[in-house]
Amino acid sequence: MNDRGMLTRRRKDGLILVLLGAVVFLVVGVAWRRVSPIEMGDFKVVFYSARCLLQHGDPYSEAAVLRVYNAEGRENPSEPVLDRQVKTRFFYPPSAFVVTLPFALIGFAAGNLLWTMLLATCLILAAILAWDIGADYAPLVSGALAGLLLMNSFWLFMIGNSAAIAVSFCVIAVWCFYRERLVWAGVLCLAISLGLKPNDSGLIWLFLLLIGGRFRRRALESLAVLAVIALPIVFWVTNASPNWLPELRANMASFSGVGGIVDPAATGMAGRSMDSLVGLQSDVSLFYPNPQTYDLVTYAISAPLVLVWVLEVLWGKLSASGWWLAIAAAAPLSMLPTYHFQHDAKLLLLSIPACAMLWVRRSWIGWMSMLITTAAIVINGDIFSGIRILLTRNMLVPQPRLDSEFATAAITRPAPLILLVTAAFFLWALTRESRSTRATHASIRSEREI
Repeated sequence: MNDRGMLTRRRKDGLILVLLGAVVFLVVGVAWRRVSPIEMGDFKVVFYSARCLLQHGDPYSEAAVLRVYNAEGRENPSEPVLDRQVKTRFFYPPSAFVVTLPFALIGFAAGNLLWTMLLATCLILAAILAWDIGADYAPLVSGALAGLLLMNSFWLFMIGNSAAIAVSFCVIAVWCFYRERLVWAGVLCLAISLGLKPNDSGLIWLFLLLIGGRFRRRALESLAVLAVIALPIVFWVTNASPNWLPELRANMASFSGVGGIVDPAATGMAGRSMDSLVGLQSDVSLFYPNPQTYDLVTYAISAPLVLVWVLEVLWGKLSASGWWLAIAAAAPLSMLPTYHFQHDAKLLLLSIPACAMLWVRRSWIGWMSMLITTAAIVINGDIFSGIRILLTRNMLVPQPRLDSEFATAAITRPAPLILLVTAAFFLWALTRESRSTRATHASIRSEREI
């Protein structure tokens, strides 16, 4: 078999690995839905608030959403208070209604079905497109990583979290812009992703803006499309809820307070559930329990990484491999400074092409790339998280000693640590690549002068 035939065969095998991961994602997700009392819980968060807005209520008022929630008559009246609060305290930006209103308009049954179909289709498509880029270099490796991420996303399918849509649309947009295919679809996808979860796709949008050329134009077009489709919704929300911003902050504060579901401290839910926090505050809080302090330390760690990343993107003269190394660093780096859940870390799909590029060089850097990327996908995946929760549920609060705090962070909350390692590794690889590119350009200029 010639080289072309071998590459074709490997691409087919790599695609099979992605599709196998998709089958596990769907089968386990559907099966878990049938037995879980919280199935599609995250869809209900966006559904009831959107229904409230359709009825000219205040979607950021728990009391207003609760009236709609009770009137629907769908939920168990004896459900835990926390579950009901999660479904009636809305904490998305008003632009998210661009996505959620159509599903609320058609009712719960049809909306639930269509939301599920969109979520599953988009995430599988995003995995295939991430594989498609990586397959130009290492089809089997890319297929294995994309399939592994999919098969570890069944909890996301079961609860219907909107991160699947926001992350997938971001990945799809990057593929469209890089391949220069269906660019209009990429612009729309990025606009919707920014509107739904700007904290997921914001750094990727910034990369496109900073890199310049046609990519900057796509970033600005996406922002313009978002403004066109979101501004009418924002005016609508402002009319129905003049104090929506303070109410949004209050809703977030109620969840991030002591013992809340997004409280990153040892007293919170950070290491206790499948949708655990992956922001760096989750680990730093074990050493510095005061919220102001652990926020400050998190920013002090994240800010230099973001600054170096911005400078490399602006002045690094990025090659094709440098382009993807910058994207690969941005994906985990997006998760670290602010509150993100494990579902948001599916943005690691964008690290797969860079990993494949480094792998084919057959050096120790390629092996490190493979090890770190695989570890990031596994540790932020559902299988590992389920096992970790079962084994560590009695050791979530450390003793007031440095060794105990380090051990608790590494064993019970490893996701932020591996994301930090992944971001630092790809950022280091990016700076190394940039130095090599600059040296090559300098050598070419010297030869021309001679």
